Amino acid sequence: MKKINRSIYWTPRILSIIFILFLLLMSLDIFDMHLGFWGTILGLFMHNIPTIILSAVLIISWKHEIVGAFAFILAGLLYLILILINIFKNGFEWFYLAWIAQISGIAFLIGIMFLLGWFKKRN
Repeated sequence: MKKINRSIYWTPRILSIIFILFLLLMSLDIFDMHLGFWGTILGLFMHNIPTIILSAVLIISWKHEIVGAFAFILAGLLYLILILINIFKNGFEWFYLAWIAQISGIAFLIGIMFLLGWFKKRN
């Protein structure tokens, strides 16, 4: 029983760190744009705003799982809505499904795992 509690505690935190590092890695495409020094700095900052926000959420949710649950689920919903708006504007492309699965799906999974940990902690 103790192993289950440890895995419920650590799995969403480890997945959150991996997910944030994945988002950070995806922001490195800014170097292909040849924007110059200040343009690259500004581009990196703009690309990493979600990473900064999710890092702050992870720090808070380390102790308060309910914050992580709601924040990661809302982040997944926000990304899903942004992709749907893009689909309505520009038409459907097959790779949108992969984007939704990679970003929203993982955010939903992390949020659900934080919620599960919060329920376990309450009981």
